[in-house]
Amino acid sequence: MGRDMRALLALEDGTWFAGESFGAEAEQVGEVVFNTSMTGYQEVLTDPSYRGQMVTMTYPHIGNTGINEEDVESDRPQVEGFIVRELSPVASNWRSRRTLHDYLAAYGIPGISGVDTRALTLRLRTVGVLKGALSTLPDADPENLIEKARAWEGLEGRDLVWDASCREPYQWADGVATGWRFPTERPASPFHVLAYDFGLKRGILRRLADHGCRVTIVPAYTPAAEALALAPDGIFLSNGPGDPAGLPYAAEATRAFLDTGLPLFGICLGHQILGLALGGRTYKLKFGHHGSNHPVREVATGQVQITAQNHNYAVDAETLDPNQVEITHWNLNDNTVEGMRLCDRPVFSVQYHPEASPGPHDADKLFADFVRLMQEKR
Repeated sequence: MGRDMRALLALEDGTWFAGESFGAEAEQVGEVVFNTSMTGYQEVLTDPSYRGQMVTMTYPHIGNTGINEEDVESDRPQVEGFIVRELSPVASNWRSRRTLHDYLAAYGIPGISGVDTRALTLRLRTVGVLKGALSTLPDADPENLIEKARAWEGLEGRDLVWDASCREPYQWADGVATGWRFPTERPASPFHVLAYDFGLKRGILRRLADHGCRVTIVPAYTPAAEALALAPDGIFLSNGPGDPAGLPYAAEATRAFLDTGLPLFGICLGHQILGLALGGRTYKLKFGHHGSNHPVREVATGQVQITAQNHNYAVDAETLDPNQVEITHWNLNDNTVEGMRLCDRPVFSVQYHPEASPGPHDADKLFADFVRLMQEKR
């Protein structure tokens, strides 16, 4: 399986870690982040929001359930590299079709195991997100990798969505097939949702379909006029990778949608794009929010939800007009904005992931809220 091969992870601050290689024999650079989920590594690997990043799993034992064909959020793994404490030598699950090692190797993605992921995570929490270089090549050298990490351009200001988005519009109607969600009553006449693909997770599409939506997915750079010509009942702005400030075309299209009166729902990057469209500002978090255990408080009810999150940027509440925008949710760990809605239009967004995949289902009702707005508009 390649575990006798040496691998190296080097960070821009001069720190480096040695371990055993798995996945592809390759060398990659990227932002190094950590994810605190205890399960769901397959969904993490295939989430397009991780483009440009190497993910460290804080849960120590990874790979034991292998890789199946159902629990994917896109058509391939999206991470630049994968960092784990212990890689399971056995994949044991009735749905498993191949090992984590074979999966990453097939897509040219290097992995490193045997790393002190606790020490690495504490480092990232202390100094913030760091650029890194991961090599599973036989001649890898720590000093050389440190220099490559430092020379890498990073993600700020870059448009990572262009490659993560689809190239042509397509339709989606499939819901959750496994039956582990509570059934949702579907309306006799499905609502037509137009979803902007900034790096869209399939879990979101499944939940929209489960709530009675016929979804048309369009590329991220689709002009607003072209999208509106498809006669949607509502607009959805998806999650996706990178810096929202690098997507001026997305904010421009969103501003046009705000004038139509159509219901609009944004998740993660879609939430940040809405913030920019409203004249707000976004900023980079120290080490981001990545995992399935983030507490969020809903202002209206005081209810605390445990949420799944994956983002490195946040909307600055101080830059939003309080006469136009109401903050609906706050993060209880760092008091960042987790949700907002417009005071005079059927528009709302959240920073977290109500579809989970992986994670808790506390916030799933937001899909029903979106459908209710479309019902009221119809």
